[in-house]
Amino acid sequence: MMKPTVISLYTGAGGLDYGFEAAGFRTAVALDFDKDACETIRRNRSWPVIEGDINEISSENILSTAELKRGEADILIGGPPCQPFSKSGYWVRGDARRLDDPRASTLAAFMRVLEDALPRAFLLENVEGLSYTNKGEGLELLLRWIEIINKHTGSRYAPSFRVLRAADYGVPQVRERFFMIAARDGIPFSFPPPTHGPAEQDGGQITLGIQEPHRTAWDALADVGPDPDEDLMPQGKWSTLLPSIPEGQNYLWHTERGGGLPLFGWRRRFWSFLLKLGKNRPSWTIQAQPGPATGPFHWDNRRLGMREMCRLQTFPDDVLIYGNRGAIQRQVGNAVPSLVAEVLARAVRVQVLGLKNFSGRAELLPPDRSPAPAPAPVAEVPEAFRRLTGKYSAHPGTGKGYRAQNWVQEDAR
Repeated sequence: MMKPTVISLYTGAGGLDYGFEAAGFRTAVALDFDKDACETIRRNRSWPVIEGDINEISSENILSTAELKRGEADILIGGPPCQPFSKSGYWVRGDARRLDDPRASTLAAFMRVLEDALPRAFLLENVEGLSYTNKGEGLELLLRWIEIINKHTGSRYAPSFRVLRAADYGVPQVRERFFMIAARDGIPFSFPPPTHGPAEQDGGQITLGIQEPHRTAWDALADVGPDPDEDLMPQGKWSTLLPSIPEGQNYLWHTERGGGLPLFGWRRRFWSFLLKLGKNRPSWTIQAQPGPATGPFHWDNRRLGMREMCRLQTFPDDVLIYGNRGAIQRQVGNAVPSLVAEVLARAVRVQVLGLKNFSGRAELLPPDRSPAPAPAPVAEVPEAFRRLTGKYSAHPGTGKGYRAQNWVQEDAR
């Protein structure tokens, strides 16, 4: 039996595609403008790759490369670049440019290919900010587009959408993303319920209805380490402060409300500043373009290696990411955890395509390696930082911090 076919847009390093592959799908064509990401795909899989700007590539070219006609593809998948809707932009400024940002045109390109290719289903992934309460103009635009496509083509795409927390499906990483899925013939799609949850502190019990406790950073990384050629030493003026922060903590440890020295104001920095993995919990979100002090860092007080980042994203172990350090970080950080994609792809097989489900556990689910070893003791604060000890004011609230105030002044000029 032929495998169901995937048209993949904004493929990146292939996070979505590896999950669909694990669920028995075949990527008929992959498209991305990033040369390093395209090289990664070419070296890891035999999928046909189109390298270029989607706005300059016709839908006819995409279909012909996939050797498919209109209506033949089983699913269109992709995660359009998400900066206009990102949480980080919202945190710093209290808002983001969103639809005024020219990068939001990537949503239009996805919809254009959807109308031209008319797959049996589509999956669109984006940051959770796409559906923020009272900030949902991006979501409203998508829903209007789908109504227009249905009117033009006679299709009956009825989208279901939800923000999913990757850790709740066995991914050893707390990453929240927006997903929209719809079937061409109007069959309703139901998102799979969470399979993993936080373990209770007393007796190791887990939340009612959840099968297993969250997979942890230790589950993902216990048997893997960095390549000897990787330079993973933290950089920048704050790097030597990292050993004085306990596992699972960030710079907040060194505030008046933490357990260390008061070196910073409460919430005056972004959450990932000097953030260190805890062995006994899922990782925080892997960043695509981190600054020198941006975590999560390994509990050994270093940056994460390529294979370690791939493990936290539940990529298959045979996947290698190509490019320099920045390119590797960008590709992995922008990717969808492959296990989440596998869970959703399994549901699409059954609910939308009417195919037999794969039995048993998900292929990309990390093994349970609990219990994790005890945290390592922390080091003393270096003398160079002790002079910073003092009283610092807490962050005044969203959109009121130092950088937001500077932007307001710039906009008024």
